[in-house]
Amino acid sequence: MNLHKTLATVSGMTMLSRVTGLIREFLIARAFGASAYTDAFFVAFRIPNLLRRLFAEGAFSQAFVPILAEYKNRKGDEATKELADHVATVLTLTLLATCILGILGAPAVVYLVASGLASEPDAYHASVVMTQIMFPYIGFMSFVALSGGILNTWREFKVPALTPVLLNLSFIAASLFVAPYMAQPVYALAFAVLVGGILQVAIQVPALRRIGMLPHLSINPAFALRDPGVRRVLKQMIPATLAVSVAQISLIINTNIASHLAHGSVSWLSYADRLMELPTGLLGVALGTILLPSLSRAHATGNKTEYSALLDWGLRLTFLLAMPAAVALAVLAEPITTTLYHYGKFSQYSVLMTERALIAYGVGLIGLILVKILAPGFYARQDIRTPVKIAIGVLIATQLMNLGLVPILAHAGLALSIGLGACLNAGFLFWGLRTREIYVPNPGWTIFLVRLVGGLFLLAGTAMWMGSQFDWFALQARPLLRIGVLSGIVVSCGAVYFGALMLMGFRFADFKRTTV
Repeated sequence: MNLHKTLATVSGMTMLSRVTGLIREFLIARAFGASAYTDAFFVAFRIPNLLRRLFAEGAFSQAFVPILAEYKNRKGDEATKELADHVATVLTLTLLATCILGILGAPAVVYLVASGLASEPDAYHASVVMTQIMFPYIGFMSFVALSGGILNTWREFKVPALTPVLLNLSFIAASLFVAPYMAQPVYALAFAVLVGGILQVAIQVPALRRIGMLPHLSINPAFALRDPGVRRVLKQMIPATLAVSVAQISLIINTNIASHLAHGSVSWLSYADRLMELPTGLLGVALGTILLPSLSRAHATGNKTEYSALLDWGLRLTFLLAMPAAVALAVLAEPITTTLYHYGKFSQYSVLMTERALIAYGVGLIGLILVKILAPGFYARQDIRTPVKIAIGVLIATQLMNLGLVPILAHAGLALSIGLGACLNAGFLFWGLRTREIYVPNPGWTIFLVRLVGGLFLLAGTAMWMGSQFDWFALQARPLLRIGVLSGIVVSCGAVYFGALMLMGFRFADFKRTTV
């Protein structure tokens, strides 16, 4: 398998997802701005998202994919299909019970996540209602995570990478065609999440049927639980759930803190986070997606050299592409934020607040992406305890940083502590892989980083000079011109950066890699 070609394919699909995601955020910002009601929606949406990461994309995937890859490589398709059937049965019934409890307990859950909303009874009630509407989303997304793990193990990356686009399209349709006709327009966004979850499940079925791996559910969970493979997955999920829980606990704490700050703080952080998801998705999520099954395969076959080489390839690509993205987000924060959000009800003040959060997040962009590359180095070896220990330490460090940063920087302090915590997390993961000699760097890192720094200085200078030539707020009346100018600056910065690297000896072929 050509990993570079696969990465390009996954990144292309992820780019489509992130672009439609930016369109959705633009429409939400224009229609609703940043207020107590948008805070209510983002809090409500965060709850099923939190549980999705806990039960589905996070703990479940980390535990399931390495064992699934082991079954496929060592036991054959029949045993692998049986494992998938039994895991799907247990997962579905567990999530069904969770959804029912979540809907019934929505008022308490909302208060736990954002107690500051209680000072605005209407917004608090709206958040509770939207949480109840959206809670089934975690059930749909758990099936999507199961499907994604199976398809990725079969090297079918396109459908899982394309799936999030459907949620974004649902948001876009709701913002344009449903919200204007509702008594409480923001509820349209909650229904969009529910519809988006159904659509994401529907697109998985043909892909799974094509490879003969569409799970068959049983009404007898006890029989499924007797499967040794299922018990292994559940055993791995316990530390994996703890690892993901640590990150989600940090998110809950930060959301609760933000709900006690100025109205709009939760929304400003969410809008900035959406911009951060573009580079993290294109590189971090895409690389993590293809690395985990490849690393699991290398571990299952005992190929330590291939294992280390895969990590080295992922790290070099991360530095090559994530560092310029971090610099661009910091230097061009105002042009980017105004161009994407400064319309309709999204005021100049909200732009400034979102810009501050974006700059703060950008400090930790490299850490956020590196974690997605380094953590699979442990997960593929079915070692989840080490990332758990690191995550607990990072949680404590992040909240200690909040104590010092939030009183000074308000909501931007929350973003900065998350970014710095991610860098700390990445540092400890790297140290763990190196000291255990799981990862041994290939030669050439010193000259690689020296050349990279040179290209970054040129990029920063170009972006700073070009961005300062325009009054970005005054261009609100000419949105197409503002979009064109920003696009020109981004293209120019990219040309300067990659052109400088080429002159210093970088070659595209150096980053090509294949695996069996």
